Amino acid sequence: MGVNYTSKQDLEDFKSYIIAEKNFSKHTAKAYCSDILSFLVWMDEQSCEEVNFEKVREYLHFIQRFNYKKTTIARKIASLRTFYKYLYRERKVDSNPAMNLTTPKRPKSLPKFLTPDEVEQILNNIKIETPSGYRNRAILELLWATGMRISELAGLNFGDLNLEHNEIRVLGKGSKERIILVTDRAKNYLERYIESARALIPKGFPVPEQDENSPVFINNTGYRLQTRTVRNVINDVVEKINLPKHVTPHVFRHSFATHLIENGADLRVVQELLGHASISNTQIYTHVSTAHLKEVYNEAHPRA
Repeated sequence: MGVNYTSKQDLEDFKSYIIAEKNFSKHTAKAYCSDILSFLVWMDEQSCEEVNFEKVREYLHFIQRFNYKKTTIARKIASLRTFYKYLYRERKVDSNPAMNLTTPKRPKSLPKFLTPDEVEQILNNIKIETPSGYRNRAILELLWATGMRISELAGLNFGDLNLEHNEIRVLGKGSKERIILVTDRAKNYLERYIESARALIPKGFPVPEQDENSPVFINNTGYRLQTRTVRNVINDVVEKINLPKHVTPHVFRHSFATHLIENGADLRVVQELLGHASISNTQIYTHVSTAHLKEVYNEAHPRA
């Protein structure tokens, strides 16, 4: 089996589109392109530009045999929809054959979050005696204070910082810009990192200048910090303190949103700070808050 030449070129163009124009994360772009490539391999020599709704349905019926999770099937459908939406925009197809596909309902699960004490425990166990250690503390302080995605944090340039007003501009999903607010504590760690630690991080490599387009957070070669470094830092600290939770950078984001709502923040404000396109994505944190309230109630009420 092979892949039609036109289809292969369409996939390459689609990849450039979702990364450059839609600002998909590398992880999401890789998953979407992998989904489309699997579809094109199944199509063999038939061009993807000649597909109708029945053909897409036939493909979905074919992949049922692999017993994918509902979340995986939902993502594959989303990949096809986005791919054909792009081809329609480029006038390579007359309609989107994946538009009316039925997406399986995903199992609802409440996002995991940390208590403020657990966050402080993690932060206080980061060694800040080295330049990279101080950078790591500044990063986690920012994640906790702002709720930004780790990809947004790694993508920060100096032109995005307005620390005089405790503001940072981030580029979120779909290339949507938003302003997030920074606490004084997180700002102080960030400023001290920029002033003292940043220039000491590269080992034998030139330090990037602090112009508008230079990365704020860098690695030991002077290039933009990769998100996996932050994940490794969190894993090391969580293992060190024996915290019985699986903690990722995104858990900091969930924790930020949960505690804002628990302390009375308006749902629309939280939506804006998180950069959610729909309020329904933010409403899940009200369920988290309710679940936490019930847990406290059951523990504290004498007749619960």
